Amino acid sequence: MSVKDRPLTPAARRVLQVASELFYERGVGSVGMELIAAEAGVTKKTVYDRFGSKDALILAYLRARDERWRDFMTDGIAEVADPRECVLATFDVLGEWLATESGRGCSMVNACAELPDPSHPVHKVAAEQKGWVRALYADLVDDGTLADQLLILHEGAVVAFSVGGIGDATAKARAAADAILPKPVSAGGP
Repeated sequence: MSVKDRPLTPAARRVLQVASELFYERGVGSVGMELIAAEAGVTKKTVYDRFGSKDALILAYLRARDERWRDFMTDGIAEVADPRECVLATFDVLGEWLATESGRGCSMVNACAELPDPSHPVHKVAAEQKGWVRALYADLVDDGTLADQLLILHEGAVVAFSVGGIGDATAKARAAADAILPKPVSAGGP
């Protein structure tokens, strides 16, 4: 169920907001339910009543963040009609996203790194998010291999920016994408 579709009480919204900030900034493993409850101004019982478990709260955080990311990307490329230019615009939008975040990188990758058991539900949520990005590229280029390459450039830009300290990583990934995308055919011939 979408986070947007699930009715949350005001207390649950505060808990999710606080948990989202803390999980992203400090990591899902180092943040306890007591801290979340205290920062949200609720009891620990309220946190458990609203979300059931820490794992469920982590999944709600990841789903909410993913929805925010998808909306940000979709809105950012909405006005770009040409598929090739739309692909390139995804790197511009990614750069904007990274500039507004704290630089801790991808919340999905971070959660998977902290919870490495592949059967943990965070891996499914992360795979769905990465699958959405790949599908976005596949729809634009109609080529599975090229979509994979674009996804790798996209994900590499996130890591290069957040871990490698390369401030213009998305611009460099955009240039690489421009180099591998088929060039438009001019009206006068090949």
